[in-house]
Amino acid sequence: MFEKSINLFNRAQQSIPGGVNSPVRAFKSVGGTPVFMKSAKGAYMYDADGNRFIDYINSWGPMILGHAYEPVVKAIQETAQYSTSFGAPTELEIEMAELIISMVPNVDLVRMVSSGTEACMSAIRLARGFTGHNKIIKFEGCYHGHADSFLVKAGSGVATFNIQTVPGVTAGVANDTLTCAYNDLDAVKQLVAEHHGEIAAIIIEPVAGNMGCIIPQPGFLEGLRAICDMQGIVFIMDEVMTGFRLAQGGAQERLNIKADLVTYGKVIGGGMPVGAFGGKKEIMQHISPLGNVYQAGTLSGNPLAMIAGYVMLKTLKENAAIYKQLDEMTSYLHKGLNEVLKASGTPYVINQLGSMISVHFSDHPVINFATAASANNELFKKYFHAMLKRGVYLPPSAFETWFLCNALTKEDIDVTIQATKESLQEIL
Repeated sequence: MFEKSINLFNRAQQSIPGGVNSPVRAFKSVGGTPVFMKSAKGAYMYDADGNRFIDYINSWGPMILGHAYEPVVKAIQETAQYSTSFGAPTELEIEMAELIISMVPNVDLVRMVSSGTEACMSAIRLARGFTGHNKIIKFEGCYHGHADSFLVKAGSGVATFNIQTVPGVTAGVANDTLTCAYNDLDAVKQLVAEHHGEIAAIIIEPVAGNMGCIIPQPGFLEGLRAICDMQGIVFIMDEVMTGFRLAQGGAQERLNIKADLVTYGKVIGGGMPVGAFGGKKEIMQHISPLGNVYQAGTLSGNPLAMIAGYVMLKTLKENAAIYKQLDEMTSYLHKGLNEVLKASGTPYVINQLGSMISVHFSDHPVINFATAASANNELFKKYFHAMLKRGVYLPPSAFETWFLCNALTKEDIDVTIQATKESLQEIL
C-alpha cells in the first residue's frame, strides 16, 4: 500500500536529517513510515502510491477552504509572472494589512513576517522592548514555534519526541521563561507575585492545538487579561492556529477576549510560508523603523504569500457562513465519533471548539498537557494506523489537534465515523 513512500523515506534519510523537514512528519510518535504526498484537492490528499486520504490535517490548519482552492491558486499564478520577490514595498502589502485590521478591531498596526515562529519570536522581543522587562510566562504544552524561549516545556513535536530540555537552549534563556499548567490561573498569580516587576509578557494559545485541542476553562483567559492589566504585562495571544479559523476575528472574537499583541500564521497565508504580528499602536510603534526594537526579513511581505493570504481572508470576510458550516460539520463529526466510541466501551474524551477537534483515549478530562500526556496514547497509535489503512489521514501524534476544511462533505464525515467504528473493532 505504501511501497513508494517507504522507498522515498529510505532515500530521504540519506540527505535530510531524519528524512523530514519538520519532526512530527517522521511518524516517530505513531511508528511506521511517513506517507509521502504527491497532490491534494479539496478535502483529499493523494500519496506517491496513488492512495487517497480524507485529510484532517489540512497542512496543520491553513487549508480552511480545502486544498488547491482555485481562486488562491489562480491569484498565485497571476502574481508570479510579475516576480516572486522584490525586496521593496508593494501596494499588496498595504491591502493585506488593511484587510487584517478590518477583520480584527483591536489590531491597529500589523507587521508581516515569514513564519509563525518568527511572529511569536518578534512579539516577545517587542514586549520586552516595550516593558523593559525580560521574563515571559508560557504554558506547558503550548507551542509557539522553535525559537529558544519557546522550547521550554513546549508541546507539539517537542512533546511527541518527549524532549522537555532542549540542547542548544542556554540556561539564561530558560531562566527567563516561566511556565505554568494550562488552565491553572492560581499558578499564574503565584508566578507573577514571585517575579513582581520582572515579567514582560504572558503568551498563550487561546485554544491550544499542540497537546490535542485544549479549550480554555471559563474565566481562565479573562483572569490572564486582568492580571496583565493590573501588572502592566503585555498579553500575547498566539493565534497562528486559531486566527481566521475559529471566526473572522479569530479566537479573540470567538471568546470575546482582547490581547495586546496577536500573532498569526497558517490561514493568513493560504498555505504559503507566512506569519504576522500586530496589536495596539502604543506597543507596535516601538518596532523599527518607528522605534528601536529591531525586526527585519528579506522575504517579509512576499508577493506570492500576500496574494494567497489576501484572497483567502477576503473570501472568509465576505462569506461568514463558512464558519457556521465548519462548526456544523465538526459538530456532526463529534456526535458520530461520540456514538461510536461510547459503544466501544473504551474510555475517551473528545475536545472540540469550532473546526478544531481531538480524540483522547482517557478516563479523565483533558484540560492541559499533563492530562493529555496521561491518556492512553499507545492506543492512539493503533487507532492512527487503522484509520490510515482505511483512507483517513489524522495528525500522526496524540498531541495535535485535527483541522477540518469546508470542502468536506457529510459523506466524508460518515466515512470517517464508519472507519473509526471498524478501527476500534480491529484494535480493541
